[in-house]
Amino acid sequence: MKRDLLLLHEALLDLTGVLNQPQPDAALIALAGVDLDRALFPLLVRVGRRGPLPIGELAELSGRDYSTVSRQISKLESLGLVARQADRADARITNAAITRKGEAMTRALDRAREKRMSLLLAEWDAEEIADLARLLRRLADDALRFVRSDGAP
Repeated sequence: MKRDLLLLHEALLDLTGVLNQPQPDAALIALAGVDLDRALFPLLVRVGRRGPLPIGELAELSGRDYSTVSRQISKLESLGLVARQADRADARITNAAITRKGEAMTRALDRAREKRMSLLLAEWDAEEIADLARLLRRLADDALRFVRSDGAP
């Protein structure tokens, strides 16, 4: 198991490196035919998938500090892609919610992502893709719970 954990860690480091490179994001944005700063699109997509989200939770999920995310949400808001709204349960909390214009943009990004992922996974069968999605979701959920309870995996 120790070797498997080392191999898993190495694979995660490699994936993190790929995901943090600007080229894949820029290519996805270009393929989608949208005009959006590369740094803003992960926030837009996350708000679209999970929103409305408190700004603090969005910062935690994206691994960025609150002030950075707040400024980026302001930019998305100025573009008409996101709207700020008071939380229904606690008016002290500000949520970011996607707008119709933002939904249209995320649909274009989704179509582009599907094209790119289809090329990447062209040699994988449907069961392998389903297993990968299920296991990565489980890993991400467990990692989030672990970080929230102990501070770091």
